[in-house]
Amino acid sequence: MRYVLLVQYDGTEFSGYQTQKNGRTVQGVLESAAAEIFGASTRVAASGRTDAGVHALGQVCHVDGETSTPPEKLRERFNALLPPDVRILRSAAAPAGFDCTRGAKKKTYCYRFYTAESDLPLLERYAVRVRETPDLFRMETAASLLEGEHNFKAFCASGSSAKTSVRTIYKVEICKNRKPLFYLYEIRVTGNGFLYNMVRILSGELVCIGCGKGIEDMLKAFETGERALLARTMPARGLMLENVDYGVPLFGTPWEE
Repeated sequence: MRYVLLVQYDGTEFSGYQTQKNGRTVQGVLESAAAEIFGASTRVAASGRTDAGVHALGQVCHVDGETSTPPEKLRERFNALLPPDVRILRSAAAPAGFDCTRGAKKKTYCYRFYTAESDLPLLERYAVRVRETPDLFRMETAASLLEGEHNFKAFCASGSSAKTSVRTIYKVEICKNRKPLFYLYEIRVTGNGFLYNMVRILSGELVCIGCGKGIEDMLKAFETGERALLARTMPARGLMLENVDYGVPLFGTPWEE
């Protein structure tokens, strides 16, 4: 039987999602728990691989196995075996033919950064400090040009195995929230798929444009595919996978509304 899992994790102490020979991974701890629950080794697939240090608010996984535990109670058995930085929020029987990797239609990532006079310890685990205060209007103007179908080759780090660099970005939203000691920014990107480090590169470019960089380099990068035209890749800790949309409800909860 195939089960679908809604997984949340703090990526700080992980070497990414995918199992590696050396390094602690999210897939590794999930599969260790699954082996104990199902009594046999089994693969826990995910909607996509997150890199080292990247967090997930709502990663979607599937796993095959046989157990007498009701599907909706499977999360409790997993959580009893998992370390505190990984939790199963929902579990259910997967729809017929469901594949969490191939079936994903939209994904939403959020990149968080803040501006303050010094590093803030309670933010640093999930956001990155930027020394200048970017102009929101400039960032939003550049963000609107990222929407639609484009060749995002320049927004991809080396080492990608993707067959094509054409992707569709449905929406880029930027929020700026004023707090007593800092401003918190959120760059929220929804697309049909993302290249290696794409959201972190995209976020870095938007920050630099907000701080005064011209928009011309970004437009030229679309034409030429040259990574060197764009800003640095932002640190992993500011990135979070927020939601994966399959076009159908998987858990029947308000989470997917």
